[in-house]
This record gives sequence, structure tokens and C-alpha cells, in this order.
Amino acid sequence: MRDRRILPFVFPDCFAVLSNVRANYPKAWGRYSFVDAFNPLTNWYDPDVIGIDLGITMLMAENQRSGLIWKTFMKNREAQEAMQKVGFKAV
Repeated sequence: MRDRRILPFVFPDCFAVLSNVRANYPKAWGRYSFVDAFNPLTNWYDPDVIGIDLGITMLMAENQRSGLIWKTFMKNREAQEAMQKVGFKAV
């Protein structure tokens, strides 16, 4: 059930946009990932790579793909107790 794997964005829409950007703007994809910014109207692509958000992005992507992050997190007794205390119920 995808509802349990909450993402901070609408995954299908974001995936469609990223797929479109990668297919139609090859300079927007670099060695590590997408460039930080680009303007296709002026053919400008930011040469800087700032990877501070890539770690959490990879975790979110893997969680969306397989649920591994959530499943691993929920194996912890403290996480299970916290979820029960705030009123969440297992599905």
C-alpha cells in the first residue's frame, strides 16, 4: 500500500517531469544526477553540483520503490511504540 510510504511530493507527477527533463535536456543530467538549475530557453546549465539533498532523495526513492526504509524503520521497538502512542494503527 503506497499510502504508508509517504513522500514529500507527488511521485507520479515528479517522475514524469524528471523523465521528460532527462529525455529532452541531456545537459541537465550530469555525472552525479540532475544539475542544480537550468534554463532551456537560454541554453544555460548550472555547472555546480551541490549534493547535500541527494542522500535523502535516494532514501525516498528507494522507499517509494520497495518500502525498504519504512520496513526497516518499523522493526525498531521504539518506532512501533511511538506510532501506537500517537494513535496510528497497523494495516
